[in-house]
Amino acid sequence: MAALPARVEIHEEGPREGFQIEPPGFSIADRAALVEALADSGLTRIQVASFVNPARVPQMADAAELFAAIRRKPGVRYTALWLNEQGFDRARATAAVDLAGTLYFYASDAFSRQNNGRGAAEQAQGQRGWVARYRAEGLAIESAYVMTAFGCNLEGAISEERVAESLRFIAQLQQDEGFRLPAVYLADTVGWAEPRMIRRRIDLVRDLLPGVRVGLHLHDTRGLGMANALAALEHGVDLFDASVAGLGGCPFCGHAHGGAAGNICTEDLAFLCEQMGIATGIDLPRLLDAARLAERIIGRRLDGKLMHSGLPQAQLPEAAR
Repeated sequence: MAALPARVEIHEEGPREGFQIEPPGFSIADRAALVEALADSGLTRIQVASFVNPARVPQMADAAELFAAIRRKPGVRYTALWLNEQGFDRARATAAVDLAGTLYFYASDAFSRQNNGRGAAEQAQGQRGWVARYRAEGLAIESAYVMTAFGCNLEGAISEERVAESLRFIAQLQQDEGFRLPAVYLADTVGWAEPRMIRRRIDLVRDLLPGVRVGLHLHDTRGLGMANALAALEHGVDLFDASVAGLGGCPFCGHAHGGAAGNICTEDLAFLCEQMGIATGIDLPRLLDAARLAERIIGRRLDGKLMHSGLPQAQLPEAAR
């Protein structure tokens, strides 16, 4: 077992991951207020919105207007998601977006076809064009994601060899194009992972891409999200995506009962880390305020645990005791 990290970096995805799966119509003012509350809690990277086809994801059609409405906090990066050239061009044209060069790979061919209209191998080759585009824009390539790295509702179980194929392609791509990725994320896009798989696939990344920082994008579809996060922490992982109040999910996952559950809950993950003596840089009472704001905006009970139970009495600010 690797040593626990001294500090964990949590990238907040709730404003994008959460609202993309809700019905359209939430106001820009409310969503901007949530982003601002998240920044005030100490989170330093917040994915605000996606620049994707508004016909498929109408919830994100006003992404540029949302970015313009946010009161920015120094030291916080406000990022976006895009999947094609048109989306990237829209993000580039939005002055308030902090651009981050990201590459996307898929362990599931069927999921890649559903999400991108092309198979996993073609999607992987297409990342060569993104390397060139990012370079032309002077944009550093910061990370790569291997989507559906644990399982897929369309194909079923995903073998380690399928993940290894993506990782070997990434290694070859780095060699061919003369760059080095700082981080590679394994994404449990639709919630198939369990702790043993988490540990083995972290080792797989470390074996095939020595020195790369491993990140995890976990969903809590079947209730194992936090157990998987714990397994990763105990295996030395210090980089996670998470979603305030457990917002969100994947609208294209092909699940018989609707979309996949959202990312693991930001405040629950931060609480777990701090209970284990791992620093996060997050002010938990303020983050809980943001989670409760998210619940008021959405208008129904959300899945976060700590937001409903509250902090243990000894950890509350004196004014709140």
